[in-house]
Amino acid sequence: MTTLADLAELVRAPAALSVPGDVIAGAAAAGALSPRTPALAGASVLLYWAGMAANDWADRGLDAEERPERPIPSGRVTPAAAVGLAAGLTAAGVGLAAAVGGRRAAALAVPLAATIWGYDLLAKNTAAGPAVMAACRGLDVLLGASGGRMSRALPAAATVAAHTWTVTALSRREVTGADATLPMRTLAGTALVAASAAVAVPGARHAALRTANPAGATDRAGTVDGTGVRAGRSRSATISALLPAVLAGWYAARYGAAQAAVVRDPSAGRVRAAVGAGITGLPALQGALTARGGAGLLGVAVAAAAPLGRRLARKVSPT
Repeated sequence: MTTLADLAELVRAPAALSVPGDVIAGAAAAGALSPRTPALAGASVLLYWAGMAANDWADRGLDAEERPERPIPSGRVTPAAAVGLAAGLTAAGVGLAAAVGGRRAAALAVPLAATIWGYDLLAKNTAAGPAVMAACRGLDVLLGASGGRMSRALPAAATVAAHTWTVTALSRREVTGADATLPMRTLAGTALVAASAAVAVPGARHAALRTANPAGATDRAGTVDGTGVRAGRSRSATISALLPAVLAGWYAARYGAAQAAVVRDPSAGRVRAAVGAGITGLPALQGALTARGGAGLLGVAVAAAAPLGRRLARKVSPT
């Protein structure tokens, strides 16, 4: 009999901690953080779980040889149940996005769902696989931005997509192991991703200042002590500038160390560990992007999912 633990393993439930940050980073960049953002993040999680279930359904024959302990080849979840769950989660995710975000959100949720299924059924084992999966994550970031100026979220979407490309490229060698050149390339990509997340985009600093110092409050305070207000704004600007860099550095250190270990020992086990580090470390990158969008405290909260994801990954594998 299929249990909830079996289904959690099928959809890699803990790995979903890496998903809400996409939507939050996109919303922060587009100036679209609102009460509907958590619901859009929930829709994103549903689509992620759908993709995981569809992935195992599509790979059930290969997993029977290479990973017989997975829920489908081990007989704990039937193929029909897996594909049915994937379809149901897809419908729920698209429906929730449309319900809370209207046509603009639906216009992103539908191609996102199509790209997820396209990856699982067609692109995964082709040369286009990493690029298609990267597109999934980029669209996920834009889903969060659907209520604002999406053009402002394009840099964040590109950054998350680039990270996803590195993880996906590594994941293709989880069973066989890799040669040292692959982790060297992905490690260089990770350095570029971290650097891009640490650098402020036009308007981000002003957004942070507006968040920390609403105009009315600044005017009232300035009447009493203009020097104090200027000092407070200076401190706020310094923190706003440093926080994305700190979080991006944390991301690079954790994920980069795992890839460096693959360079030294490109065995399958090391590759799987690096893939897991890329998945569970993504919230730190998303937190940096959220902070860069002017939501520093929210960025820290997003990044806090990284250590939690690592702990949960010891119980349910994210790969």
